[in-house]
Amino acid sequence: MKNVLFIIDEIEFKYFEFNVLVTDFWMIRTFLQEGYKVDITTKHELFLEGCLPFGLIYETKEKNGEIFKADSNKKVCLNDYNVIFTRPDPPVDIDFINATYVLDYLDKKVFCINSPFALRNINEKLYVNKFPTLAPKNIVTSVESLIKDFLFENGEIIIKPLNKCFSSGVFYLNTKDKNINAIIQTATDNGKTKVMVQEFLPKISEGDKRLIYIAGEIFDYAVTKVATNNDFKFVEHKKENLVFGNVTKEQKEMEKIISKTLSDDGIYMAGLDVIDDKIIEINITSPCFFINEINSLYNINFEKIIFNKIENLINQHFSAFLTKC
Repeated sequence: MKNVLFIIDEIEFKYFEFNVLVTDFWMIRTFLQEGYKVDITTKHELFLEGCLPFGLIYETKEKNGEIFKADSNKKVCLNDYNVIFTRPDPPVDIDFINATYVLDYLDKKVFCINSPFALRNINEKLYVNKFPTLAPKNIVTSVESLIKDFLFENGEIIIKPLNKCFSSGVFYLNTKDKNINAIIQTATDNGKTKVMVQEFLPKISEGDKRLIYIAGEIFDYAVTKVATNNDFKFVEHKKENLVFGNVTKEQKEMEKIISKTLSDDGIYMAGLDVIDDKIIEINITSPCFFINEINSLYNINFEKIIFNKIENLINQHFSAFLTKC
């Protein structure tokens, strides 16, 4: 069980050797240091030949704490891997969906984290409604009148697109805004595109906390993402915007509510965005674990802790698979 493939985002691939702010950098480096063979590819380089899934992959290596990728790719059947990490960033568009179709043809012995079925069928924004006690009040609609009703019932709201990341396209709106119609029309593409409309949680002024979930556990380490540049939300991945995140007992116990559902849905790695003990989003496509920042804030090697958890998960998966066989 030493053959691993990471499907990473195109921008990560372009800056592969240098991007220490990216979770995949730390995970790939650690897997290499622990003796795994690690290859990388992107969703655009996945393809089918009949019923067999393939990828144009690049080998990687580690030297003196740095990672490198091969200059040229080679064709490899994806069934040759023991574990595949599927981590392309949103938007979850047709290209993203088509990549999950290719992964549907993986042999059952290949452990895919997270499951392509989950990535295709579960929306990161809507998923909070699986856990109503933890979700803020919200509606999902493209109808302007319904959004206005929700606005005037709650006074302040957040409108967010369903398929993007990193706060892209997110609007704050209150009843005194002079551009209510324009903002709603822009967010919904004039009523054609559904959005999530959430009640505004005032404690966003203190930032939102990224809780890290792997294989049933919420870790005791977290960062709080604070707003910058006169915005109400976190929009820049900079050191000054990522501060210590104390994981409370109540937040830690969220794992008891969510873990079985996530596991049943094939979700083993997630990032929970939390404000005032409400989960505003469950990131499952390519959750950032802010390893660089957590290492600095807590004086630990968080990548090693994550690796040990994931390796245990992998071993449990293959033990269960062999038992079934």
